[in-house]
This record gives sequence, C-alpha cells and structure tokens, in this order.
Amino acid sequence: MAGYKGSKINPKKFERGQIKIILMVLPLALFMLFPIIFIFCHAFKPMDELFAYPPRFFVSRPSLDNFENLFRTARTSGIPLSRYVFNTLLVTLLVVLGAVILSTLAGFALSKLRFKGKYAIMELNNAALMFVPVAVMIPRYLTINTLGITNTYFAHVLPLISMPVCLFLIKQFIDQVPDALIEAAYIDGASDFRVYRKIILPLIKPAIATGALLAFQQVWGDLQSSTYYISNDGLRTLAFYMSTLTSAASSNSIAGQGMAAAASLIMFIPNLILFIVLQRNVMNTMAHSGIK
Repeated sequence: MAGYKGSKINPKKFERGQIKIILMVLPLALFMLFPIIFIFCHAFKPMDELFAYPPRFFVSRPSLDNFENLFRTARTSGIPLSRYVFNTLLVTLLVVLGAVILSTLAGFALSKLRFKGKYAIMELNNAALMFVPVAVMIPRYLTINTLGITNTYFAHVLPLISMPVCLFLIKQFIDQVPDALIEAAYIDGASDFRVYRKIILPLIKPAIATGALLAFQQVWGDLQSSTYYISNDGLRTLAFYMSTLTSAASSNSIAGQGMAAAASLIMFIPNLILFIVLQRNVMNTMAHSGIK
C-alpha cells in the first residue's frame, strides 16, 4: 500500500491521460445538451420558422415575439403575474431554509451524537429515497387535509421541506469531520449546539450549498402543491401558472409551442445560473459523500 499512488478527482493541470476520458464523455454531454439547445432555439424562433417545414433545429433569425406573446397573455389573467412571482419566491425561500436547517441538524445528530435508534432512522431515510413523489401523493394530501393547512403557504412548504437526499448527502459529509475535533470541543466545555454552530456548519459549507441547490430545484418547478393542495389562484406558484398558461396555447397551435418554450426557458434559467455558481460545491459534496 505504501507504493500506491492515487489520482486526484479534479487535477489542476491537464494530463494526456484525460484525453480518453474526454472523448468518452463528450458524446454523452452533447446528447444531454440537445434538449437545452432546442428549448433555447425554439423560444427565440419567429413565427415563420415555427411553421417551417421541414422543421429546423437551430434558429436563424432570433426574435423576442414568443416572450412578448407570453407576457401579453399573462396580462389578461385575473391575477397579476407579480403575485405568482411573489408566491414562488416566498415558498422557495422557506423551503430552502427549512430543508437546510433540518438536514444539517438531523445530519449532525445522526452522524456524531449517540442515541438509540439512530441507525434505524437513517435506514428509513435511505428507504424514502426509493419512493417517487407520485407514490406518496395520497398520504401527503391526507396529512395536509387533516392538519387543515390546505389553501395556505404551509401546504407548499410542508411536503417539500423534508428531503431524504439532502439529509443523506449532508450526513455523509459530516461523517468526514474527525471525531477528535468534536471531542476536543466537548472537553473545552462546548455544548452540542455550539459544536454544531461553530465546528460543523463552517466545515460542511459545500454540502449546505448542494442541499440548498437540490431544495431550490425541487420547489422551483413544483406543480403538485398548487395542483392538489391549493384551490385559491392567489396562492399558487409561477411554475403552475406557466404550465396552465402555455398548455392550452401549445395544444391549439404551433405558434403556442414557441410561447411554451419561452415559459420553459424562463423557469430553467434560474436553475442553470444557480448550478453554475455552486458547481464547485456540488462536486466537492459528491466526492466526499462517497468516501467511507
């Protein structure tokens, strides 16, 4: 083992050995980029290119007509677009903060504290990763209806604030914090909460950023809460509004597909920007969460 030389996950200098990996990954990356490029092109196509036959993949004369039609249609709605934007920003903020706080607290307890049943709790959390949202839709509705929080902001927040994948990643990241560091803090008289606040949180910033990104992605495009738990249009989110606004238009004409692409692009851009900003943190979290 003394003669073993490992390779860095993300080397700073380019090495010739990386050429094979790049050639293998490049076709897959291009294939995954095709839908994104298509949405970008389709959103900026003028009317004549939307009706062109055979259809063109790329746009030759970019235009903002689809965005103008989208906002013109939005102005005819009984509820201002700003209301949906406010609802989305408020719900997103509450879910992201709540998910990060709960996941870091639970991750610290499951990783570093000793109590009965913590391994069973972690196994239940891992089992929850296997369930798709549709599988728990009815139990969620019954719970929200029993609590009497339908047609409230809590109906948006409560189903999304608990994220098993966020807890799993953060707990795995906290596992990498040396126990000796925690024990030294206890010897100095630090409480559990002080250890959590002064030691754990500063050391797991990449995991927190990743958890915040995952929570943002989940809540930003969520349609389930507005569809099943909310009947008051004034409490629904931008994702639901864009979906209903464009579904009828895209089903009636080809021109409506351009408006639907514009709406999809508007909803996609924040996710893209946030991922680009937090990309380094995400890669760090994924690398450390897989180390045992």
